[in-house]
Amino acid sequence: MNLKLDRNEKEIEDNISSYQRVDTAKRDLIEKIISNANEKKSISLRLKNNDLEQLKRRADSEGLPYQTLLSSIVHKFVSDQLVDKRSILKSIEILKKAS
Repeated sequence: MNLKLDRNEKEIEDNISSYQRVDTAKRDLIEKIISNANEKKSISLRLKNNDLEQLKRRADSEGLPYQTLLSSIVHKFVSDQLVDKRSILKSIEILKKAS
Protein backbone atom coordinates (compact mmCIF):
# COMPACT_ATOMS: atom_id res chain seq x y z
CA MET A 1 0.00 0.00 0.00
CA ASN A 2 1.38 3.40 -0.99
CA LEU A 3 0.42 6.06 1.55
CA LYS A 4 0.85 9.76 0.85
CA LEU A 5 1.54 12.03 3.80
CA ASP A 6 -0.24 15.34 4.14
CA ARG A 7 1.74 18.51 4.92
CA ASN A 8 1.41 18.16 8.71
CA GLU A 9 2.39 14.50 8.67
CA LYS A 10 5.38 15.28 6.46
CA GLU A 11 6.51 18.02 8.87
CA ILE A 12 6.28 15.59 11.79
CA GLU A 13 8.25 12.98 9.92
CA ASP A 14 10.91 15.51 8.90
CA ASN A 15 11.34 16.69 12.50
CA ILE A 16 10.89 13.37 14.32
CA SER A 17 14.35 13.50 15.87
CA SER A 18 13.49 16.71 17.75
CA TYR A 19 10.49 15.18 19.55
CA GLN A 20 10.79 13.80 23.08
CA ARG A 21 8.81 11.11 24.86
CA VAL A 22 6.19 12.30 27.32
CA ASP A 23 6.36 10.70 30.75
CA THR A 24 3.53 8.35 31.74
CA ALA A 25 1.83 10.77 34.17
CA LYS A 26 1.72 13.56 31.59
CA ARG A 27 0.51 11.17 28.89
CA ASP A 28 -2.28 9.92 31.18
CA LEU A 29 -3.32 13.53 31.87
CA ILE A 30 -3.38 14.37 28.16
CA GLU A 31 -5.44 11.26 27.38
CA LYS A 32 -7.88 12.14 30.18
CA ILE A 33 -8.30 15.69 28.83
CA ILE A 34 -8.95 14.35 25.31
CA SER A 35 -11.38 11.75 26.62
CA ASN A 36 -13.32 14.37 28.61
CA ALA A 37 -13.43 16.72 25.62
CA ASN A 38 -14.90 13.98 23.42
CA GLU A 39 -17.43 12.78 25.99
CA LYS A 40 -21.02 13.43 24.98
CA LYS A 41 -23.51 15.05 27.30
CA SER A 42 -27.29 14.93 27.07
CA ILE A 43 -29.09 18.26 27.09
CA SER A 44 -32.65 19.45 26.91
CA LEU A 45 -33.39 21.93 24.14
CA ARG A 46 -36.56 23.74 23.18
CA LEU A 47 -37.08 24.38 19.48
CA LYS A 48 -39.99 25.73 17.50
CA ASN A 49 -42.06 22.89 16.04
CA ASN A 50 -41.51 24.15 12.50
CA ASP A 51 -37.72 24.34 12.98
CA LEU A 52 -37.61 20.81 14.37
CA GLU A 53 -39.70 19.44 11.50
CA GLN A 54 -37.46 21.13 8.93
CA LEU A 55 -34.39 19.78 10.73
CA LYS A 56 -35.85 16.27 10.65
CA ARG A 57 -36.63 16.57 6.92
CA ARG A 58 -33.11 17.82 6.15
CA ALA A 59 -31.56 15.05 8.26
CA ASP A 60 -33.71 12.46 6.51
CA SER A 61 -32.68 13.76 3.09
CA GLU A 62 -29.01 13.45 4.15
CA GLY A 63 -29.54 9.99 5.62
CA LEU A 64 -28.75 11.06 9.18
CA PRO A 65 -30.60 10.98 12.48
CA TYR A 66 -31.72 14.54 13.22
CA GLN A 67 -29.81 14.61 16.53
CA THR A 68 -26.59 13.76 14.69
CA LEU A 69 -27.22 16.56 12.20
CA LEU A 70 -27.95 19.02 15.01
CA SER A 71 -24.78 17.98 16.84
CA SER A 72 -22.79 18.48 13.64
CA ILE A 73 -24.26 21.96 13.13
CA VAL A 74 -23.40 22.97 16.70
CA HIS A 75 -19.85 21.62 16.33
CA LYS A 76 -19.32 23.49 13.07
CA PHE A 77 -20.66 26.70 14.63
CA VAL A 78 -18.43 26.61 17.72
CA SER A 79 -15.36 25.67 15.66
CA ASP A 80 -15.99 28.47 13.11
CA GLN A 81 -16.58 25.99 10.28
CA LEU A 82 -20.24 26.81 9.70
CA VAL A 83 -20.52 28.70 6.42
CA ASP A 84 -23.52 30.63 5.13
CA LYS A 85 -23.74 29.70 1.46
CA ARG A 86 -25.74 32.84 0.57
CA SER A 87 -23.12 35.12 2.14
CA ILE A 88 -20.36 33.39 0.19
CA LEU A 89 -22.27 33.72 -3.09
CA LYS A 90 -23.03 37.37 -2.37
CA SER A 91 -19.34 38.04 -1.65
CA ILE A 92 -18.36 36.37 -4.92
CA GLU A 93 -20.82 38.53 -6.84
CA ILE A 94 -19.47 41.70 -5.19
CA LEU A 95 -15.90 40.68 -6.04
CA LYS A 96 -16.87 39.96 -9.66
CA LYS A 97 -18.44 43.42 -9.98
CA ALA A 98 -15.36 45.07 -8.46
CA SER A 99 -13.04 43.37 -10.99
